[in-house]
Amino acid sequence: MNHPFDPVFDSESKILILGTFPSVKSRENGFYYGHPQNRFWKVISALCMSEVPITIAAKKQLLLSHKIALWDVLRSCEIVGSSDASITNAFPNDLSTLITHSKITLICFNGKRAEALFRSFSPNLGIEMITLPSTSAANAIVSLETLVKRWDEVLGPWIQS
Repeated sequence: MNHPFDPVFDSESKILILGTFPSVKSRENGFYYGHPQNRFWKVISALCMSEVPITIAAKKQLLLSHKIALWDVLRSCEIVGSSDASITNAFPNDLSTLITHSKITLICFNGKRAEALFRSFSPNLGIEMITLPSTSAANAIVSLETLVKRWDEVLGPWIQS
């Protein structure tokens, strides 16, 4: 399966958030983190002190207005449903164009699986990288409050600057 979405970024983007690969619901809804139980948009909205965006245009605007880029580690893979654990035959996205045409100085992984996949391709980008707790509903053991707190510890200073 090929990745269906372009990256979200512009020349002012400083933070790149990388997930693994879009879920079935995200693919059906035509944009990142489209499953209603995924807490990504709630977390980002809390960090940006904004309403949770509903439309794709509003989601892009929220990210770009806070200098956040969004993409996934994988350009293609075999996946069963939405299970990151089932991913095989994975091929990475080429981040070079995104990084060259932006001001990315921090890469954050939305969960350990995104980081593990990224590191399996061992790109040495010379950019600071931090793994954050996954916003996925599969990570329900971590509360929304805890997610916001942990993401804010890392991203808060970058978003406010």
